[in-house]
Order: sequence, then structure tokens, then C-alpha cells
Amino acid sequence: MLLSLAFATLISFSACKKGGGSNNTNPDPTPDPPVDKPVCTSCKSISSAAELSALTLQAGDTVMMKSGTWTDQRLVFKGTGTAQKPIVLIAEKAGKVNLKGASSLSIDGQWLVADGLSFSNGNLGVSKLNVVDFTSASRNCRLTNTSIVDYNPTDPTIDYRWVSVNGKNNRVDHCYLKGKQHQGPTMVIWGMSSAISHRIDHNYFGSRPDLGNNGGESIRVGTSDYYLSEALVVVEENVFEHCNGETEIISNKMSKDTIRNNFFFESRGSLSLRHGNGSSVYGNYIIGNNVSSVGGIRIVGESHMVYNNYIQGVASTGQTCAIAVLDGVPNSPASGYFQVKNAKIVGNTMVACAQGFDIGAGKGGNDRTVPPADCVIANNLVSSRSGIAIAYTDPPQNFTYQGNIAYGMGNGQTLALPQGIQQTDPKMTLVSEFNTYVPGANSPAIGGFQGSYSFFQSANIGANPLDDLHKSLLKIQGIGPSWMTFPALVIKN
Repeated sequence: MLLSLAFATLISFSACKKGGGSNNTNPDPTPDPPVDKPVCTSCKSISSAAELSALTLQAGDTVMMKSGTWTDQRLVFKGTGTAQKPIVLIAEKAGKVNLKGASSLSIDGQWLVADGLSFSNGNLGVSKLNVVDFTSASRNCRLTNTSIVDYNPTDPTIDYRWVSVNGKNNRVDHCYLKGKQHQGPTMVIWGMSSAISHRIDHNYFGSRPDLGNNGGESIRVGTSDYYLSEALVVVEENVFEHCNGETEIISNKMSKDTIRNNFFFESRGSLSLRHGNGSSVYGNYIIGNNVSSVGGIRIVGESHMVYNNYIQGVASTGQTCAIAVLDGVPNSPASGYFQVKNAKIVGNTMVACAQGFDIGAGKGGNDRTVPPADCVIANNLVSSRSGIAIAYTDPPQNFTYQGNIAYGMGNGQTLALPQGIQQTDPKMTLVSEFNTYVPGANSPAIGGFQGSYSFFQSANIGANPLDDLHKSLLKIQGIGPSWMTFPALVIKN
């Protein structure tokens, strides 16, 4: 299960309302005036990591960190709270507890909440440490309303994580992580043989430069050792802006995870189902703005469901096209590429992309020679600009096509489209507020949905039109710390 709703009803501290952004082109957020000191009649006030370690915390306790600069402070936050009485570690003023140098935070217990911290311009110096670490003993813990910015060692080959999530049922939400320039994913969720059920939500992953090699994901879920474990991790309602660390922005390496309703903006990589089976990817907005190397969704493994996603302006082809269904490795090892089987790719919209689908993408590389099999491609809408609707790098086995529309292909579309992909003008209409597109009132996509799918049923072909949740997401409302506002991200039509 996801974290209990009790987390949402923790002691409430007043916060400045987050704005929806502006036309400001500054890529960095602007701190709002910090919130006033929380009303807390029984807080334990501390000014150092040593003072925190000296406390014996009980369920319901609140520890307040005094505003100011905290240098080289290794905070160890231990205790056992309850759903009704969590233990809270909170900044005196959100964003005004400035952790620098080799400062870090270990969250080690049950029902612990860390709130309102700011890590900036630090340097842990050596590998195998983490800026924020949820230990293997952590259960139902939370990091919220916190930023980690430019926490880099002088040697970019040193590998440490900014957020490392072990344990079970933990949550990272409303945080801002920006500027990781050294080896290792920004956030790692570690696997185990049973469900871990973490939730990663409402965070803003800011710019990360190209690492130049593997290991620069913004989020990695699990490792190949646990690819068959049903992790039940949820990654939702996050923003990924200029996350260019490597070819994978999110690398999902476990089974039965959910990646939904996220906003990827000009990030040079893909949302990758790298290992594992039975995960769901839906409701995501991927905006490339024709920036080179921006990718879409990559599929490896069995029984994934990829549906109701909106992808616009992805200029890449092949493995980094809008939706790439990869070839597999014969008798693949756990760390390799398993054959794609039984994927359901339904109700996605791809607008102004160089290539909608690549089937058998990456054939030949890394010994990949096994084509995808037994997949369904249904009710997808590809509205191109002299691009390719679908390419067959390796002919698939037993694919079903139903109710798809493709339009606007150029000379690059050399293969006849299979039955089930209709070449007709979807008559797209611009949603001027966001510079995205929907089928117009007289579009053949309206009322054209075919088939029945338990996970997604619609009347129309393509992704659903913008709802309130996605409008707020694209405006960056309710994302990141409460004490920051973010400039608007401009979608180009």
C-alpha cells in the first residue's frame, strides 16, 4: 500500500502558496519568503547533529532545527513513531536550515518525517555515502519540502546518491533536486525480494548535465538482481526538466511498478522500462521541443501497459523515438535485455515526433536478436510532420493493431502500414494555453476507440485531453518545496 493518509494529515504548518510560474526564463526557482516558525508548544530545539543524537525520541515528538548554516553535520534521525503520532524533524523556517560541507541525513526508524531542509553547495567527498539516506530499517518514513542543490565532489567520478531509499513504504515528496554533476543516479530506490511500496511524488528534478557514461539517471528503481520482485513503487506527478545525465531519465528495473502523470521537459533521455515485468506507464507528458537526444518511452520485458501518454516534439528515432519496443537477447541474463512480450500500448498521442514507434529497436546491439512478440498496439494517434509513423527494425511476432491513426508521414515512411493503422487526418486542434494538441470536434479520432481494455477505456483515439491534474502539472503547481516558485516551462508548437 501507499503511505497512510495519516501522513497527509500531519501537524500542518502554514506555507506560502506556490505559483504557477511566469515567463521568466531563469531556470532556477525563486525562494519565497520562508514560512514563519511553526507553532509548536513542545518542540525539542537543536542546533547540531550531536544534539539530535543525544535525544531519545518518542512517538509524537517534534524536533526543530534552528535556522542558520549547518556545516559538516551528519544528522542521524532515529525513533519509532506511529501513523497517528509520527516523529517530526522540521526546520525552524522552511528553507532556512542551510546544510553545507559534508552534511547529510540518515532516516532510521519508523514513521519519521523530515521537513523543510536545504542542502546546497556541499561535498560528501567520498563514495558510499548519501546526502539523504533511508536505511534498510526505515518504514513509513518521509522526506518532504526539502532541496538538494549542487552537492558535488570535486572529482566527478566519485559515486554517491543524493537520495537513497531503502526500507519499505517510504515517501519522498515536494522536494527539489538540481545540479548533480558526478557519478551515480540522483535518486536510487533499492530493491529486495518482497514489495517495497515506496512513493516518489510532486518533486522537481532540475537540470543535470550529461555525465558522459552510464549511471546518471534521475531515478533508478531497483537493480537487475531483483527484476522479478513485484516492487509496487509509485513514481507520480514529478517534473523532470533538462535531466540530461544519461540515456535513461527513469530506469525501472523491477516489476509491477507504476510511473504515472509525470512531466518530462527537454530531458535528453528516455523513460525506460529496463528490467522487470508488468509495470504501468500512463498519463505522462513528454515534451521534447525538438531538442536533440530527447527520448520517449523504451520498453523491455513482459506484460507492461503503456497507455494514455502524450508525447510531443521528440526529434529522435530508433531506440529514443516516441515509443521504442526493443529487441531482446536470447536466454538473456538478468542484466541483459529480455524479450518484449504481451505489452499493451494503448491510447497514446504522439505529435510532431520524428518517429512514432520503433518495433525491434536496437536489433544487433548488445546481442539483441529476439523480436518482440504477442503485443497489442491500439487506439494510438500519430500526427507527424514528415516523420515516420512506425518502423520495423526487426519484424515482430504476432502483433495486433487496432484503431490506430497515423498522419503526416514523409518520404521516410517506406513501409506500408499494417491493417489496424489508418492513414487519415486526425484534424488536431491547438490548446493555446499550453501549446499542446487534441483532436478537433470533427476528427475521426472522436468516438473512434476500438476494443475493450480493463486498464483504460475511452471513447476517443489517443490520450485523454488535459484534465485539472495535468494542467496543474504543466503549470508546475503544487510541485517542489512550498518555499519555492518555479518559472514556466515553454512548450513549443
